[in-house]
Amino acid sequence: MKYEILTGPSYALAEVELSEGEKIVTEPGAMAWMDDNIEVETKMKGGLWAGIKRKVAGESFFQNTYVCNSGRGKIGLAPGIAGDVVAIDIDGEILTERGAYMASAGNIEVSASWEGFQGMFSEGLVALKARGNGTLFFNAYGDIQEIDVKGGYAVDNGYVVAWEPTLNYSVSTAGRGLKNFLFGDQLITRFAGHGKLWVQSRSTHNLVSFLHPFRRVKPRNNG
Repeated sequence: MKYEILTGPSYALAEVELSEGEKIVTEPGAMAWMDDNIEVETKMKGGLWAGIKRKVAGESFFQNTYVCNSGRGKIGLAPGIAGDVVAIDIDGEILTERGAYMASAGNIEVSASWEGFQGMFSEGLVALKARGNGTLFFNAYGDIQEIDVKGGYAVDNGYVVAWEPTLNYSVSTAGRGLKNFLFGDQLITRFAGHGKLWVQSRSTHNLVSFLHPFRRVKPRNNG
C-alpha cells in the first residue's frame, strides 16, 4: 500500500493506492472517489459489541472495507470537516478523541476505550483505541501538530486529537474551585510522561460558539 496526503492542511485528503488483494477499512462517508477495480463491503467489524463500543465513542456503528480486486487501484479518503489528515504507522496502541478516526490498513482493531472519570468533563468519557500493526489515518479541524512530550504538557480539551498510551492525563479547569469547574471555565488536559501527542490548530467548540449568535431562531407563537 502507498498513500499521499493531498491539499492539506486546510482541506486535506488521503489518496491511497492498493495492490491486488490489499484492503483498507474506513468510516462510512470517508470515500470521495475510487477506481472501478475496488469493491466495498459494509459490516460491523468485530461484531455487534465492537460496533456498539465504536458508537459510544462517537464513531459509526458500521465500517466500510475497500478491497482492490485486480492490478492496482486508488481511493481518495476525505474527512467530514475541513482540516488536516495524518497517517502514522503503529505497532501497539494509539488513542484518539471522538470523531478523529478516519481509516486503517493492516492488522488494526479499533474499539472504544473507557478513560475513567478523568475524561468525564472533556470531549467524552470514551476515547477510541486503535491497536495492532499497520497504518492509521486520523483527521482534525485545522492543522495537526505532533508534539514529543517529555515530562508534562497542558492542552485545552478542544484541541486534543490523539496520544500514545505511555502518556497519562488528567482534566482540570484553568481557574480554581468547583464553580469554575461546573460553569464553563476553560477545561485543560494535562499530560504526563513520555510519548507523542497530536493537537489541532482549531476547536470545533469555538466554531460552534462563534456561529451560535447567528443561528436562525423560530419565533414563538403565543397566540
